[in-house]
Amino acid sequence: MTHTLRILGAAATVAWLAGAASPEPPTRVYRNGLVRIADPAPLLADHPEFVEPIVETSRFEAPRLVDDPGADLDVRAWRYSYNARGIIEIPNRLRASDTALIVVHPWGIDDGQGWVTPEPAGVADFCTKEKNALAGRHTREVVRPFVDALRGSTGCVVYSLPGRCDPIRRKLYRSFDHRPSAEERREGAAELAATMRAFDFRGGPLPAEIVVAADRPVRDYLRAFPGLDAGDAFDPPGFWRLPIPVTRDLDVHPDDVVAYDDEGYPALRDFLAARGIRHVLLAGYAADMCFCRTTAGYENLSRDFDVFLVGDATLATFPANATPRFATNAAVSRAALDQLVTQISWIRLLAASPEEPQP
Repeated sequence: MTHTLRILGAAATVAWLAGAASPEPPTRVYRNGLVRIADPAPLLADHPEFVEPIVETSRFEAPRLVDDPGADLDVRAWRYSYNARGIIEIPNRLRASDTALIVVHPWGIDDGQGWVTPEPAGVADFCTKEKNALAGRHTREVVRPFVDALRGSTGCVVYSLPGRCDPIRRKLYRSFDHRPSAEERREGAAELAATMRAFDFRGGPLPAEIVVAADRPVRDYLRAFPGLDAGDAFDPPGFWRLPIPVTRDLDVHPDDVVAYDDEGYPALRDFLAARGIRHVLLAGYAADMCFCRTTAGYENLSRDFDVFLVGDATLATFPANATPRFATNAAVSRAALDQLVTQISWIRLLAASPEEPQP
């Protein structure tokens, strides 16, 4: 027993000494001076069809927060503070090469690649064909031009998808440890199409009868017929094991990387860190779910990187509505309590001697 305790004590001493020898990261004092902005314009107002503009009359400007030497990317951002009684806008200067552009869950569903919403009652992505079509148009009109404009300037472009790096997607997309050849990509596309053609996307119908308690039927009714059921009853068995592709509404370049949820956040973190990434511009779907809580969601990334949520390059799910405007507004506004939010028009590549952006 004594010998074991000595070994444990020695191990603890070594670990402590190793930690003590690690240099502390450099720090600086940030002067948190707030200046009220007179007559501020609405935020996220460039794409009101997809995101309801954010209107808050109490707005402040803060000093620059991120100030990289040799910065070539201007990213103005904002957050909300109940304690400050308003929105705080913060200018930032980033090195583009130290910045990753990540798009969360740009699923290729109902886009002609063969992965489709099961009928008559299946659900996936935004859960109906009509809602998926709207999200696809948002990707084409808003997200794709944004990604294409920054590709080649940022350190990397990453898309996250569910599952693991299966054999088909390994051929289709660059992953953490493999860059497929042009021939592999052609083979992967053919295999994806064949796999989707062979799958039967027919799911089960809605329940015609439900047994409920005579005196309290609501509980039994909702339990047997929930508003969202993505299980085998409506999405046929094997549907969620298919290789989900990146949507055709994005231009996937050979150097773009796909990260897979099942490989875990540490793998993504280490991949980014190995490339010198310190900042992340985060776009993607869905603002109230995948965008925050999956492997490449901001709840993970903000532990290790400076994260800027691109508020008009995301959509929230929008049940019981024909538009995602209000749901996205609410999801982004809630996130702004703990995250910095930007918008596409506030992200600018800089010339050699840029002027300070105005609010």
